[in-house]
Amino acid sequence: MSTITTRDGTQIYYKDWGSGQPVVFSHGWPLSADDWDGQMLFFLRQGYRVIAHDRRGHGRSSQGSTGHDMDHYADDLAALTEALDLRKAIHVGHSTGGGEVARYISRHGSKRVAKAVLISSVPPLMVKTAANPNGVPIEVLDGIRAAVASNRPQFFKDFTLPFYGFNRPGAKISEGIREHWWQQGMMGSVQAHYDGIKAFSETDFTEDLKKMDVPTLVMHGDDDQVVPIGISSQLTAKIIKDATLKVYPGLPHGMCATHADLINPDLLAFFKS
Repeated sequence: MSTITTRDGTQIYYKDWGSGQPVVFSHGWPLSADDWDGQMLFFLRQGYRVIAHDRRGHGRSSQGSTGHDMDHYADDLAALTEALDLRKAIHVGHSTGGGEVARYISRHGSKRVAKAVLISSVPPLMVKTAANPNGVPIEVLDGIRAAVASNRPQFFKDFTLPFYGFNRPGAKISEGIREHWWQQGMMGSVQAHYDGIKAFSETDFTEDLKKMDVPTLVMHGDDDQVVPIGISSQLTAKIIKDATLKVYPGLPHGMCATHADLINPDLLAFFKS
């Protein structure tokens, strides 16, 4: 397997296919680089170099007991881009991965970055606070933590339904997509997934978004049941200086998998713009 080793000894697994301008994909919780199958193959065939890694504790990366926070996630991404000497890269992040991309650019600058895309992403802040009254109540997040700790396999299986909008009336359910999600999730460390809930929901990315200085496309479905658009992308697009918001009526959180036929051409148009 292709891996890099970070300063604290964590091995980060990655895929690196093709040549041309690099496109780097950061996945969501609790998945792996495999969640980008529908984008990796598409953009490889479009002549891009496509790269995706498994976040520490996820997928095939090592399962250490520390570093399950946004700073480490961003630093791991920086270590990968430096090890591969990526330049003029386009960074695409989904959900938690969108926060990772924002924190990466904030902490490490945009000298290696050409553009960014945040898809169904968690910034600026998910959890409900006095300053963020419309956020997700901490009790809901505590419930997710409890479910992960007590019966992760069943929770992950159930979670695929709202993740992909398969719980909506008339939805065409793909058992293959559900099983692929479950398989990715179960490859990872339960501790990384447990700690990752705090990382994606309680990290305030407001200052990170203010530091993003590359053209950024913000994409979100307005029927996202996991990261509601009103507390995330609609605010994010107002904070980033050079951002474009594209809203997809009726699409779910996992729209990259369920509607790749819509998402991929829009990504390609942005890459070429």
